[in-house]
Amino acid sequence: MTDSGNTRELILGILMEVTKEGRYSHLVLRAVLDKHRYLDKRERAFITRVAEGTIQRLLELDYIIDLFAKTKGNKRKPMIQNILRMSVYQMKYMDSVPNAAACNEAVKLARRHGFSSLAGFVNGVLRNIARSLSDIEYPNEKEHPIEALSVRYSMPAWIVRQWMTDYGTEQTKEMLEASLTEAPITIRTNLNKITPEKLKERLQTEGVCVETIDKGTAPKLSYAFAISGFDALDALASFREGLFYVQDISSMLVAEYAAPKKGDYCIDVCAAPGGKAVHLAEKLMGTGMVEARDLTEYKIGLIEQNIARHRLENLRAVQMDATIPDAASNEKADLVLADLPCSGLGVLRKKTDIKYKVTKESQKELVKLQRTILDTVCSYVKEGGTLLYSTCTISRCENEENAAWFLETHPEFAMVASRQLFPQAAFWDGFYIAKFVRGRKEEACSQKQISNP
Repeated sequence: MTDSGNTRELILGILMEVTKEGRYSHLVLRAVLDKHRYLDKRERAFITRVAEGTIQRLLELDYIIDLFAKTKGNKRKPMIQNILRMSVYQMKYMDSVPNAAACNEAVKLARRHGFSSLAGFVNGVLRNIARSLSDIEYPNEKEHPIEALSVRYSMPAWIVRQWMTDYGTEQTKEMLEASLTEAPITIRTNLNKITPEKLKERLQTEGVCVETIDKGTAPKLSYAFAISGFDALDALASFREGLFYVQDISSMLVAEYAAPKKGDYCIDVCAAPGGKAVHLAEKLMGTGMVEARDLTEYKIGLIEQNIARHRLENLRAVQMDATIPDAASNEKADLVLADLPCSGLGVLRKKTDIKYKVTKESQKELVKLQRTILDTVCSYVKEGGTLLYSTCTISRCENEENAAWFLETHPEFAMVASRQLFPQAAFWDGFYIAKFVRGRKEEACSQKQISNP
C-alpha cells in the first residue's frame, strides 16, 4: 500500500456509513471507489476486500471481539467497534497483512479520531485476539446448531432457522457457504450488436480476462461470460458502446423462461435498473415493445440510461406505481414480467449487508406487497399471454407459497414452469422463477414446459 492510513480511513468511513447510517454497502463502496479513482489497483482491491469482508462476517467478528473485550459490543462506541472489526478481519482472513500491522494501524485510527484514551483498549484487545486466533472456540453445532451456524457464517439466527425448516440442514449449509464466496462478474452479450465470439475477442484486446460459462451449467446461455482483471466498467469502450450488459446468470434466465415472440407487447412492472427489460427488448430483435415501469423518477432515470447505452427503440421507460391498477393496460400485454421487491437473500454475495437489514416482520410485509402487485398486474395479461414472476431470494413464503396463493386466487392462470435456484451453483445467485399462462387450464397445461436452461 502506498498509504495504508488513507486506505484504512476510507474503509472505516464505509463501515460507519453502512452500520451507523444504514446505507447499502454496495452503493457506499461504489461511491468511494468512484471518488478515489486516483488510487492504484492494489489499494482499490484492498479497500474492497476489507470493507466487503468485514461486513460479510460481522456477526463472527463481533463474537470474537466479545470473547476478549470486557466492554461488550452494544456498549462500545460505534467507531471503536468498527476499528476492531476491520482489524480482526485482516488478522483472521488476510495473510498478506501482518497481525502487528493490523494492530498498529487500528491504534492510529483510534487516535486520529479523538479516541486516544481508548487506544490502549484497542491495542490490548487486538493483541490478545492475535495470540489466540487459532484457539477460539465457537458454539457447539450439535448442541446449538442455529447459534453455531449463525456465528460461523455471520447469518442472523432467524434466517438460519427458516432455511433449515424450509430446505434442511445440508442445503442450508451449502447456501451459507455460498453466501461468503466472492461473486463473479457475469455479462450477457448484446446479440443485436455483436456475436459472443467477437465480444470475447474485443474484451481480451481491452485487457479483460474472459471465461466462458460452462455449457453444462447453463446450456442455453451461450452468450454469457464471466469477466475479471479490469478496474472500472465504464473505462471499457465495449461497455460504453452497449456491447454487453452486466447481469447475473440467474437473472438472464428470466428472459429465457419468458420466451417473448417477435412483435410482442411486454410490460416489466418493476424494471429498474432495466437489465431484464433490456434483455427482453433485445430478444424481440427490434420488433414489438417493452414498457419498463417503475415507481420513482430516479429509477426511471436508471432505465433510460440503459436504453440510451443500448440504443433500443423498442424499449420505453414509464413512471408508474405497480400497486395501482392501470385500466388502460387490461388484457393488452403478451407478457407481463413481475420481478418484484423481495428480501434479497439470494444475492448476499453481492449485497453483503442485506441479511442484517431484513427481518421476519419486513419479510411478511414484502409478501403482502408481492401479492398486491401480482393481484394488480395479472389483469394486464391477454388471453394466452404469460405472467412471469421472479425474485432474487431464497424463501418459500416469498416464492413457492406466493405462487400457490396466486394459482388459488386466479384460476384463470396455470403454472407451466417453476424453478428455485440456489446460490451454490457455479456462477449464479439464489433466484426464483414461476411462469404462468392465462387461458383455459387444459390449454395452458398442454404447453410444452421449458427445460432448465
